Amino acid sequence: MKTARKLRLRLHKGRWLPGKNCPMDHAIDGQAHLPNRLARLAAQREALIETLRQAGVHDARVLQAMRTAPREQFVAPELWAQAYENIALPIEQGQTISQPLMVGMMTQALGLTGGEQALEIGTGSGYQAAILAECAHSVVSIERWPRLAERASRLLGMLGYTNVEVHAGDGTLGWPPGAPYDAILVTAAAPAVPEPLLDQLSPGGRLVVPVGSVEQQELLRVVKRAGGLEQQSLGACVFVPLIGAVAWREQYD
Repeated sequence: MKTARKLRLRLHKGRWLPGKNCPMDHAIDGQAHLPNRLARLAAQREALIETLRQAGVHDARVLQAMRTAPREQFVAPELWAQAYENIALPIEQGQTISQPLMVGMMTQALGLTGGEQALEIGTGSGYQAAILAECAHSVVSIERWPRLAERASRLLGMLGYTNVEVHAGDGTLGWPPGAPYDAILVTAAAPAVPEPLLDQLSPGGRLVVPVGSVEQQELLRVVKRAGGLEQQSLGACVFVPLIGAVAWREQYD
């Protein structure tokens, strides 16, 4: 009796290619299963894109980025069936991969055209960094959990995102070596807009950040103008707390 042959694959910016190692070290049993699985993921992805479009994500660059980035690779294997549902999903260290609609709306609010240097605070799984990498020229992402930072960096590299650098550190302090930034995206909730991030924002730069209590926040878009800061509310939201020197402490005091 012959043993079923396992086909190992790797992903390169959303495309399945033959390779020795799949990014998350998954194997698909038998080539016959591959077309069905890829077709199913593609159909789910397109359904999600249509949901996002109807909900207000109209930026073509953002929609194409979310069509390209393989969200299933950023969650645990047991959650692959939910990868293209419009819901947040859990990852390690008590963190989450954000709801696709929130990812789309936040990225759209940055108004990226492709030439920007972007800063992300809160790398998490790396999915939002991948979306930014599709829309901006380069991305610096800061994650306070070294394990998450290392895993996200490795996965992004395996997926072909060479314009992203991930660092472990206190995201509330930004990343001065790469400043100034044309766009800054904060993926965790702060009690107020962190001043170091405003300092690292370039003239005309855009900052998107959830601000409020630990339980509920308001998503803010801040633009740095010559005469001061221009602030706009994008609606209510709920994110995990941003922990750091100029945000929440571990005890949320």
